[in-house]
Parts: sequence; structure tokens; C-alpha cells
Amino acid sequence: VQLQASGGGLVQAGGSLRLSCAASGRTFSRYHVGWFRQAPEKEREFVAAHSRSGSSTYYADSVKGRFTISRDNAKNTVYLQMNNLKPEDAAVYYCATSARYYVDADYYVANSYDDWGQGTLVTVST
Repeated sequence: VQLQASGGGLVQAGGSLRLSCAASGRTFSRYHVGWFRQAPEKEREFVAAHSRSGSSTYYADSVKGRFTISRDNAKNTVYLQMNNLKPEDAAVYYCATSARYYVDADYYVANSYDDWGQGTLVTVST
């Protein structure tokens, strides 16, 4: 699966952005999808994930209540709606997919994902 992330930009603290991740191929519904982020000089960290079944979503504690992940399998696209952005949310955001069998813990781990997009930069000003 090839992934193309978009939607990043500069936003003031408290503002909103919606990231999109478009996937190639016709079997997008077979894939779990995750969003990760990496700030300068920091490790890549989990942000949110959506199960391929569509029944489960997962969030990092730092974004719960502010970010929402959703997917549109007909458009082969996953979204990350980010509200009430904070300066600490600034990072390059990556989408990733996997068709493997998952248990819940797998969604949070970058090594569980096989295909990655190129990243989109989110900058949050104070």
C-alpha cells in the first residue's frame, strides 16, 4: 500500500487541522491504519489508530478528547481531525497501515505497521 499524507500546516494554539492519508489499492478495508508523529529530537510516538473492522479506535492519552480518527474505505482515506491544538502537538505526522492480525497492543507500536506515508508537518504557534 502506498500512502500520501496531507493537510498539515501552521495553526495557532487552540485551532484545528484535519489531516488526510490517501492509500493506493482497492483493498483498503483490509488494513489497520495508524497515525504517528515525530517532533525534532524526539522519538516517533503513537497518536491514533483505527481497526480495519471499523469497530475500534485507539488514542494516545495526550490527544484523547481532542483528536478523532476516522476512515472512508470507499475513498481509501483515513482522517485525523485535530482540535484544540497545543504547541506540544507540533510534529511531522505519519500515517501507516498493516494487514497483519492485531491484538489491541499492536495498534500502539510503530513496528506493527508495514507501510508508511511521507509525513506532513504540523506547526502550532503560541
